[in-house]
Amino acid sequence: MGSARARYLVFFQYLGTEFNGVAAVRGAQRAVGVQNFLEEAAERLNSVEPVKFTISSRTDAGVHALSNAAHLDVQRRNGLPPFSAEVLAEALNTHLRHPAIRVVQAFRVPDDFHARFAATSRTYLYRLATGCPRPGQLSLFERNLCWVLRSDSLDVTAMQEAAGHLLGTHDFSAFQSAGSPSGSPVRTLRQVSVSPSPTSPFVLPEESRKVQFWSLEFESQSFLYRQVRRMTAVLVAVGLGALAPTQVKAILESRDPLGKYQQQVAPAHGLFLKSVLYGDLGHPVGLATSSPR
Repeated sequence: MGSARARYLVFFQYLGTEFNGVAAVRGAQRAVGVQNFLEEAAERLNSVEPVKFTISSRTDAGVHALSNAAHLDVQRRNGLPPFSAEVLAEALNTHLRHPAIRVVQAFRVPDDFHARFAATSRTYLYRLATGCPRPGQLSLFERNLCWVLRSDSLDVTAMQEAAGHLLGTHDFSAFQSAGSPSGSPVRTLRQVSVSPSPTSPFVLPEESRKVQFWSLEFESQSFLYRQVRRMTAVLVAVGLGALAPTQVKAILESRDPLGKYQQQVAPAHGLFLKSVLYGDLGHPVGLATSSPR
């Protein structure tokens, strides 16, 4: 005899370097996703039915997450009451076998809650580094966490002007990679910013005088497949002087994903899913509010 089924929303983070993306990899393959380890940990909850994670935001191999989200159902045996959200999060962390994954927080949610469709905002962060002629010159601790550009500087003013053309509601077909499950290419980009980042604590003082880090942030309710990495590549081309800001507007209006510049995809290891927000959950610890910015 089991207790009532309980649905939870969990926020979790991971370093994506060793994973084939967040989604589970099924079958006898060497590649493995973050979801594989989460569901393996959930087996120890001894649920009546196997626990499956429904992921809010899919990320590719090598992409990191400061905060992704998923919902899951747990039905305890022998009439035991449902786990509290705090106990669930602690239990998952106890049984996780990979050190690059951490459950941050959990919430009880209604049985019809859906982690993907209920999200009101998703924000991605892309990190760049300039001032390193060769990637091997960057601190070992930063190599898988940013895209090292073979340039001493970026024209940030031009990048900001170009980013302005992407703001708002548009058909983003030009920035969509093949394989996108989305029916419509129309998205509303609520925020895009380009700014210098503080000096990394992992860069030695004698090196930090040359190396500059940059952050690009994109916020929308949802994105097309690889949209953020394609937009990043185009904005970097502007920053390096290969494109004029007005050309970004022309690329967007072309709706052509096969053009010379929009075909470029920024490396996965510089990308972080920064947050997934839900309008009716208040202010989860460590997360911003869900109001559009």
